[in-house]
Amino acid sequence: MKPFDEELVSGSIVRSVWKLSWPIVLMNLINGIHGMVDQVLVGHYVQEHEANAAIGVAWNLFLLIVVSLASLFHGMGVLIAQYAGRRDREAMAVVLYQTILCTLYLVLFVVAPLGYLCSPLLLRLVNAPPDVQHYALPYLRIMFLFGVPLSMNFLLGTAMQTSGDPKTPLKLVVLSTILNVIFSAVFIVGLGPFPAMGPAGAALGTCLAPIPGIIIALALILKGRLILQFPKEWSLKPDFDVVRSITRIGIPTGINGVVLNIGGIWLYRYIGGLDHGGAAMASYTICYAQLFSFVTWASLGLRGASAALMGQNIGAGKTDRGRRGVHVAALMGTTWAVIWGIAVWNLPEVFLGIFNLQDPMVVTFGTALLRYLAISGIFLSAALALTGGLIGAGDTQKPMWIAIVTQIIILLGVCQLYAAFDRLSANAIWQAILISHFSRYVLTHIVFRRAKWKPLVF
Repeated sequence: MKPFDEELVSGSIVRSVWKLSWPIVLMNLINGIHGMVDQVLVGHYVQEHEANAAIGVAWNLFLLIVVSLASLFHGMGVLIAQYAGRRDREAMAVVLYQTILCTLYLVLFVVAPLGYLCSPLLLRLVNAPPDVQHYALPYLRIMFLFGVPLSMNFLLGTAMQTSGDPKTPLKLVVLSTILNVIFSAVFIVGLGPFPAMGPAGAALGTCLAPIPGIIIALALILKGRLILQFPKEWSLKPDFDVVRSITRIGIPTGINGVVLNIGGIWLYRYIGGLDHGGAAMASYTICYAQLFSFVTWASLGLRGASAALMGQNIGAGKTDRGRRGVHVAALMGTTWAVIWGIAVWNLPEVFLGIFNLQDPMVVTFGTALLRYLAISGIFLSAALALTGGLIGAGDTQKPMWIAIVTQIIILLGVCQLYAAFDRLSANAIWQAILISHFSRYVLTHIVFRRAKWKPLVF
């Protein structure tokens, strides 16, 4: 059985943060590459910016439904991290197994059938133009029908990271990303005996690529090669005491994720109502969902590292050490955001050219958005690292309320205010994004400074 990592709860804080964070950040960045590759391939071979917009719209709708499962994963992660701090393998095993069981039941019997049936309604909800819906509907339905591997991949990665083993999921993500790029090239373009599927091919590749990594991860757990293990006795009946503890901790985080996605999806509705709405959607999809992902994926990785570090140190009775580690993670995130911001501010046309975006309106919208995001990313990176600290401590309700205030009331409120005075434009929407990210940082910083925590049990 792989031993616990003692350095996560002792020794140099900077070393502890770095040791835990760099594999998670790198894993997230690598994991995000496949989405960028999909957009590049679609941009060059389909050569219609509506196809690029369709992937962005459909992916966000898929996340809106599936992100509710993240409540289970985050609740699981908090408990695994704190039990890892106490070196309690049996409790970790119970939490892991019960989360897997509930995830399979929910995805197979609720998410897949309802998502498939409701896909047309969801696309109409975001005001997607007909040309965008043409590409988005098959993409979205494939994601719902074959989404089990994606959910399991996220679940197992979160469990390994919070147990103190970030390197194993990094290796598995490298494998799945390589497979994803290969599958996308085959299915999008139509290589060999396979027909060209366009955006639908991107969805199929995304769903199939994680399967080998999941098989390897489960095999490693069963063979006792990881910190994690399964309980000695298996049952197909959920243990509702454990499930209640997982959901009690995780549901606010799931609501947080849903709120964030609702905000993003409702932005598509505002964007779709603009003059040149298709061009604005394409620029938002490429700039925010793809190029800005170099900031968001790194920041989410640091959030995961902060959560694991805080959870393990609380479990070990070292809350102050966990706090200091979160501040170090925030500094790492903002440093990276500044570097990225300088690059896109000065070379926006170069980055947009990667996706073969040549329409003048798309370039104009995209250049302006990248420059807003160059500033916005600094605040978002710091906010996400602090959020990770709150989550790791099990304090998931306050981030939920912060998300509601910043991503619904402030973000959509600013857009609606512009619309009420007939001043809504692409630049107005980009300004609303910056204001919401700044507000999120300020509120999260205040809450983190005042918070006091104690260990959790189920």
